Amino acid sequence: MSGRGRGLGAAALVLGVVGLVLGFGSFGYARTAYGGSVVQGSSMSPTYVRGDRVFFERVDGTQVRRGDVVLFSAPDRYGFTADVMNRVIGVGGDHVVCCTGGGSGAQVSVNGKPLQEPYVKDGDADGADKAYDVTVPKGRLFLLGDYRANANDSRFFAADHGGTVPVSAVQGRVTQSHSALVLIVVGMLAGVVSVLVGLGLGIAALAVRRRKAVPPVPPAPVRA
Repeated sequence: MSGRGRGLGAAALVLGVVGLVLGFGSFGYARTAYGGSVVQGSSMSPTYVRGDRVFFERVDGTQVRRGDVVLFSAPDRYGFTADVMNRVIGVGGDHVVCCTGGGSGAQVSVNGKPLQEPYVKDGDADGADKAYDVTVPKGRLFLLGDYRANANDSRFFAADHGGTVPVSAVQGRVTQSHSALVLIVVGMLAGVVSVLVGLGLGIAALAVRRRKAVPPVPPAPVRA
């Protein structure tokens, strides 16, 4: 094969391998690091309403913080295996109390400090006229819905560790940022383009090789 043909073949191989690694690597990372779900209920309204498509990071429950919205599984509590969406109000060691103040001025407090919760529906941080005073055990989370008047959350399972759930139940943390997802898509597209360019160069290398393999036609003899 000529130098040009060898160069094209080498470039085709490199681009093809890089493209496959980039494309499949991005796809595999997306599958393991992120997930998607459709909101089935109204307990997180108005932040998330029924039918909303949400994306979540697959994180360990020990990584979540107060204020995070998480998906968790608690089949023993709810009687179904589908994920439940709630907001983290307290983590291990926190003291959660409801409520300071009354009526529309009621506030949940954590470690003695009233929470500012602009996300709750109609500004109603209580919702059920149900007092609770919970010290969250280590390795567990106290969770509430944003629609406090219509959420079957930690308030109603006081007999089970104060209504808390283990961090191991967390399936993921809902994310509003799509930057990581955009980078993943860009990586997958770049992989596809790299493979296609490599394929094109491979075809060009074969064409060069075939041209060199065809013997030249000798000129016809000239008659006197």
